Amino acid sequence: MGRKGVCCCCAALRPRYKRLVDNIFPEDPKDGLVKADMEKLTFYAVSAPEKLDRIGAYLAERLSRDVVRHRYGYVLIAMEALDQLLMACHSQSIKPFVESFLHMVAKLLESGEPKLQVLGTNSFVKFANIEEDTPSYHRRYDFFVSRFSAMCHSCDHDAEIQTEIRIAGIRGIQGVVRKTVNDELRATIWEPQHMDKIVPSLLFNMQKIEDIDRIGPPSSPTGGEKEENPALLAENCFRELLGRATYGNMNNAVRPVFAHLDHHRLWDPNEFAVSCFKIIMYSIQAQYSHHVIQEILGHLDVRKRDSPRVRAGIIQVLLEAVAIAAKGSIGPTVLEVFNTLLKHLRISVDFELGDRRSSAGSATISTSSKESDERIVQNAIIQTIGFFGSNLPDYQRSEIMMFIMGKVPVLGTNSQSLDTSHLGDLGTRRIQIMLLRSLLMVTSGYKATTITNALPPPFLDPLLSPSLMEDSELRQLVLEILHNLIDRHDNRAKLRGIRIIPDVSDLKIKRDKISRQDVSFMKKHGQQLYRHIYLGCKEEDNVQKNFELLFTSLALTTIELANEEVVIDLIRLAIALQDIAIINEDNLPMFNRCGVMALVAAYLNFLSQMIAVPAFCQHVSKVIETRSLEASYFLPETIFKDKCNLPKSLEKHEKNLFFLTNKIAESLGGSGYSVERLSVPYVPQVTDEDRLSRRKSIVDTVSIQVDILPGNNTEDKVDNTEEITFEALKKAIDNNGLEEQEKEKRRLVIEKFQKAPFEEIAAQCETKANLLHDRLAQILELTIRPPPSPSGTMTITAGHAHYQSVPVYEMKFPDLF
Repeated sequence: MGRKGVCCCCAALRPRYKRLVDNIFPEDPKDGLVKADMEKLTFYAVSAPEKLDRIGAYLAERLSRDVVRHRYGYVLIAMEALDQLLMACHSQSIKPFVESFLHMVAKLLESGEPKLQVLGTNSFVKFANIEEDTPSYHRRYDFFVSRFSAMCHSCDHDAEIQTEIRIAGIRGIQGVVRKTVNDELRATIWEPQHMDKIVPSLLFNMQKIEDIDRIGPPSSPTGGEKEENPALLAENCFRELLGRATYGNMNNAVRPVFAHLDHHRLWDPNEFAVSCFKIIMYSIQAQYSHHVIQEILGHLDVRKRDSPRVRAGIIQVLLEAVAIAAKGSIGPTVLEVFNTLLKHLRISVDFELGDRRSSAGSATISTSSKESDERIVQNAIIQTIGFFGSNLPDYQRSEIMMFIMGKVPVLGTNSQSLDTSHLGDLGTRRIQIMLLRSLLMVTSGYKATTITNALPPPFLDPLLSPSLMEDSELRQLVLEILHNLIDRHDNRAKLRGIRIIPDVSDLKIKRDKISRQDVSFMKKHGQQLYRHIYLGCKEEDNVQKNFELLFTSLALTTIELANEEVVIDLIRLAIALQDIAIINEDNLPMFNRCGVMALVAAYLNFLSQMIAVPAFCQHVSKVIETRSLEASYFLPETIFKDKCNLPKSLEKHEKNLFFLTNKIAESLGGSGYSVERLSVPYVPQVTDEDRLSRRKSIVDTVSIQVDILPGNNTEDKVDNTEEITFEALKKAIDNNGLEEQEKEKRRLVIEKFQKAPFEEIAAQCETKANLLHDRLAQILELTIRPPPSPSGTMTITAGHAHYQSVPVYEMKFPDLF
């Protein structure tokens, strides 16, 4: 009795808060928290908030002792009491109590018992959901970030315990994020040392759902399944984290994603990487999208030496990000995206050609696979450029078109084009093809109000450059780009394929009245378009697709840009194309000559029905009908078949198989057309690039055609062979005949300057001036060059002067020396 009394006396001397805390613990922990005494403790804490810190410290002391002694029942009771006190007290004095609470949670998380870890996590989540009245300037959550991140990577042998701990870790991270974002000092959680732990932990658990999706189709999870599935819970936490990111800390949240994907080699295959960045782009605020795009571009620069499939995976991720960002705000990264992609396009071509050169003479399977992988990279870049450009507004798209066109390496362009000097001719051609393919995708669907906006001179001049005509595929891409820009009424699909159209009205062609701006454009730049088509028909490597695109180009020009003056120019161009096949000055193969004849037939058939002049239609139909009976290889339906019997020559064909200039002039003259210019043969305009280009110059062709009499039509050219007799020879040397010929030639020259368009006269004069200039330059070079001296000439090599003497007997002296 005495000992008991002593104990009672000692208990009475203890502080009241300790007695209240002790009373909430039953003798048997299975009985749980004593609710009546818990209500007393709560009332005491609310009434005397200054005692909260002591209550918390004493509870922490008891909990630490129970954890060490493995009395987990009392641990559960202590945490339940702490949770209730937290929920009941919201005064300023709760700050010291929170420190004791967090200390107890840390003790539970440090224990190796999974149940205690889950218990501590649940208590921390409850605490995170409490909004405190005043901010805490000294509290940090470094330990909790590290511990919860470690729990997310739990590898317990028991699958259920492993899942339970991982879910607890994810929920703990979610609680830390919510608590720190709501605090005034929320920026601490966005520091790199914290993000480097949080983001990889979430991605590690999100990756598991990708494995599940590959096995079977995903199902829509319910609320309970989200709580039990670490992958879904991690994805929700990741979305919430990104949704709370601001301008200053966006990069810190995104960079760990790249590190995780690099470390786990998740760029190839890149399904998980694509899904991650889709989550990122949809979770962040729209005005911050360009930050993510900049980070992807920067990472692409860092990994530019990696394998092609890794780079292709990054570019595909960029495509998905751009597809989402293009619908909102992209910011100042538009040109940066295209510039970086074009740079990597050049790098990919360089790698491809480097592998080909290094494996020259030893065809290995690995080399061919590398080349195909580089093609995958190049196609991914082109697809990204095209998709991005096609989603931009028209005013930005026109700038991108100019930007890409400025990067195409053509002869005589400025230094903004991609450097291909070390790639050689093959590399330059590859770059040209890739850039034109990108430009083709960007121009797809572009609708300009006027053709001048679609084809400004800085864009049109390099596009129609002879440097882009050296290959069949290049010419096809250029024509397709022109189709995208000229076709403003979506008529191209109706004109697909070269053929003799029986009734053009069945196509239901859409067209508007030619605007004044379009008329002005054709006056300034029509000769460039005609010249490009004319030279394109003279290429030996033309295939069926080239002729089809040339036909579409002529037809679209007729629909969109043709007034009466342009119609006459187009007819002159068609007759000039027919002359190419008949005269054959360029020694074209027979297939090409017949293809050009078929092209002219298909186009004049289309043009005659578009302008609806009955006499013109009758002449064209008669020639086509005659060809179908006597020379079907002059029609597209026959010449472009797989097996077509080609003629041996075209010189013996009758004139009724050709379209005659005088017949066309008669038919159009009766309908009010000004047909005087039809008697002047078409001559392509010559540019400075023609004289600098490595290709066969058309100057010779122009000089020959200038001397052709304008009165000579196709009928005269067909019957240009006559029997040579004595009378003919006598007439040829007669002086009177020569004088008459000179008079006729002068009359024709005067007529030509009166009726020919100014552009053609200027082109011919410019050609003669250029030839004269070149000849004078050669003469001056020979004149200014110093004669050889017996004392020798000095040459400097490697910084040293050397004299090369010329013997006197080898010197050449003038005749009058």
